[in-house]
Amino acid sequence: MARDLDTDVLQNPSHDYTRSPAPTTHHPDLVVALNQYGVEGIFVRLYGPAVPTSPHGDPCAVLSVKQATVRSLGSRLRRRWKTEFVDARPRTRQEPPVAGRPEFPYAIQVDLSGEPEAELHSVLDELAAQGAHLLFDVLLGGRDRSVSRVRQVLTEVLFRENLRIRFDSDVLYLPWSLLCLPWSTPRHTGLDGLFGRFLGHRHQIEQTGGYYPELPDSRAPAPLPGQPCVSLNHDTELDVAGRTKAAQVAALLAKDTTFHERRSRQELVDDIARGKLDEQFMYFWCHGHFRAEATDSPFLVVQLSDGHDIDAQTVLARCAAHVDTVLHRHPLVLLNACYGGMPGTAELAHLGGALIQAGAAGVLGPQIEMPQLFAAEYALQYVTRYLSGQDTAGAIAHALVRHFADTHRNPLALAYTLHCGMDSRMERAL
Repeated sequence: MARDLDTDVLQNPSHDYTRSPAPTTHHPDLVVALNQYGVEGIFVRLYGPAVPTSPHGDPCAVLSVKQATVRSLGSRLRRRWKTEFVDARPRTRQEPPVAGRPEFPYAIQVDLSGEPEAELHSVLDELAAQGAHLLFDVLLGGRDRSVSRVRQVLTEVLFRENLRIRFDSDVLYLPWSLLCLPWSTPRHTGLDGLFGRFLGHRHQIEQTGGYYPELPDSRAPAPLPGQPCVSLNHDTELDVAGRTKAAQVAALLAKDTTFHERRSRQELVDDIARGKLDEQFMYFWCHGHFRAEATDSPFLVVQLSDGHDIDAQTVLARCAAHVDTVLHRHPLVLLNACYGGMPGTAELAHLGGALIQAGAAGVLGPQIEMPQLFAAEYALQYVTRYLSGQDTAGAIAHALVRHFADTHRNPLALAYTLHCGMDSRMERAL
């Protein structure tokens, strides 16, 4: 005769519906892994759900190009975006200035929809050609059969749209979102076709390698705070005339949040050392530039209002002595400083890499010297969307590339790079 079985509940996975579910992380659609091979060689492998299955295994090859060559051309591409777009003076020396038009129209305007489209097309066409050349002719150049297969498969996958792509490498830190397809898709022409060639416009992109977020704690996660914990780490001397939307960003960060403001290096390192960096989102609004010691490679530093350098070692030196001084809530960091999106190398961490090593889930920042007007507008758009908790960091960065391209005909959002953290989301208490 049928009867109910006795049941003992040994676990309570729902926590009686009192705790928010753990954030969901999905494997990227495509991973492009570029690893050390020999002294200066590169081994590439493509894998992930977007890669067609083959009886021959994952597409992989030893590339014919040397690491130094690729790194050099990556730096050259960043410089060309600075000199040929940000600092562009579209008129020739012989042409008289146009009344009412700024001398550097792309640097001091966010909305470029009123600029001559043919002129903008000419500038972007050259930058797109350079981005495609670096990816397909230099990095994946050569006639070796295995390299040809990698190039063919990668081209086919990249011609799709809205994929989640991870470039994983501890030897090559390229401006992946600025790289391009070799030609436009048939359904896109003109300026739209040019925007559509850039990888950052077609797909969500993150770069990993060298430094990764901390593994999750085996203990039960701390309960979410009632209000989002955020911080503003800034140089108050930036935009004292109020020409940008920096003040609006600061007001947004302080609204309905647990808000921390820091204006000096000492405030930052004191909070690191005391284990008080309990934020879910950290925003840096400051200058970034490179310093070079007599015998060392250049390294990135930023400065807050006190003018003291903050670099990778500033953070790491305070974390090394204490096991409990990591960024406990694994925040997303928007490092809105020039070159803040350059993660450095495995041997020489930039500030973003150090923050990830200290526990940040990801760091977003520009790979080039960014005009303040655009940087503040980008931050306002990004912070508004991220604090809502609706979308992930990667989805927001991708959406903003298309927003600025479609609405303002401005490509500068492509220069913002996400280092780790594509799936980061502002988790809120129920």
